Amino acid sequence: MPVHIRPATESDVALVVSFISELAAYEKLAHEVVVTEERIRGALFGPRPVAEVALACEGDQAVGFALFFQNFSTFLGLPGIYLEDLFVRPSARGRGVGRRLLAHLARLAQERGCGRLEWAVLDWNDSAIRFYRNLGARRLDDWRVFRLAGEALEQLART
Repeated sequence: MPVHIRPATESDVALVVSFISELAAYEKLAHEVVVTEERIRGALFGPRPVAEVALACEGDQAVGFALFFQNFSTFLGLPGIYLEDLFVRPSARGRGVGRRLLAHLARLAQERGCGRLEWAVLDWNDSAIRFYRNLGARRLDDWRVFRLAGEALEQLART
């Protein structure tokens, strides 16, 4: 069945949360998920949306999603798209769904005048790394992701 990509609507909020939970389970990080439908609704459709979701569908059935947002490159002086989450349900893998989602984001990046599309991948996810390399993406070995969250974030904010 052909795959089509569409933007998520407010009626898809529960579906988006479901995809996030499925991705977290796949990444062995389900214990970190505290997201709610209310939070996702606000993030995607509130007064100041901070992210977007593209859904990959076969007929009426959603089989994959990409959650992304705009960032900015000071070196390029251009906006970019940061892909936070990409997930294709196991039953739909190997049929080009992930590639279609990334091609959609690449087109959006070009339409929006973005200088790049980027994302992070877990170092143990060899199949994803191969997939991304086959698309022409390159790994940035010199960069490491840092994160402030929870108590560390609160403590720094108090200083």
